[in-house]
Amino acid sequence: MNLYSIDAGNFKLDGGAMFGVVPKTFWNKWSPADENNLCTWKMRCLLIEQNNQLILVDTGMGDKQDAKWQSYYYRHGDADLISSIRNAGFSENDITDVILSHLHFDHCGGAVQWNNNRTHFESTFSNAKYWTHSKHLDWALNPNMREKATFFKENILPLQEAGQLYCIDKDHASFENIEFLLADGHTEKMIMPKIQYQGKTLLFVADTIPSAGHIPVPYVMGYDVRPLQTMEEKANILSKAVEENWVLFFDHDPNHDCATVISTEKGFKIEQTFPLTELK
Repeated sequence: MNLYSIDAGNFKLDGGAMFGVVPKTFWNKWSPADENNLCTWKMRCLLIEQNNQLILVDTGMGDKQDAKWQSYYYRHGDADLISSIRNAGFSENDITDVILSHLHFDHCGGAVQWNNNRTHFESTFSNAKYWTHSKHLDWALNPNMREKATFFKENILPLQEAGQLYCIDKDHASFENIEFLLADGHTEKMIMPKIQYQGKTLLFVADTIPSAGHIPVPYVMGYDVRPLQTMEEKANILSKAVEENWVLFFDHDPNHDCATVISTEKGFKIEQTFPLTELK
């Protein structure tokens, strides 16, 4: 097995929204805000190469929305999903499976693209099966008022229409060395792939812990639909990470791919951060 960190670009979100009720004086040292209180976040995906499979976890926001919409999120940086995959030595046609942790636009937007003539949308990875959870899929297609602005049908329906969208709980998803943990605090049935790699456990922790700055249990995003449940899920994950020396892989941290954690009298803290390439 080989693992690759895939950079799908940067965007900005309000710092208060990303840290909920935590005061800015606490989180600003981890995620410095600009004059508009916006912080830079990474859209980091994970590429897993094993046997005859090339598995992509998440796809970033893509670029099919118009310039006005893109401007709301200050998309910036030189990286994008496809160029990052190619820089890792692969092409989009090589992808066999795409695991979508959840269907918020910044995690699944890159799953669908315009066709060459910009007349309709098509799947970005034509040879891949796309995986979600059936309860999350229903949640996304029939969104609540809180999440409606982040679920776009154009990110989902083209995959269904192409017959490429599958559900891990109904379609017998089986990936060697990978199991799926589920979380319901951020959104219904978010998938967190747990990967066994060279004797270590790496958890793609998705938006349960989006960055190293979110390690303290009370640091919960304002976007979460069930913040108290997020706190319980975080505490359980972090306890396991300490007990079993898991490596956490962050999807939104602008600077750090991975971290290990320790437990102290004051709560969970970062032990060390490091790039994925240093995980040996």
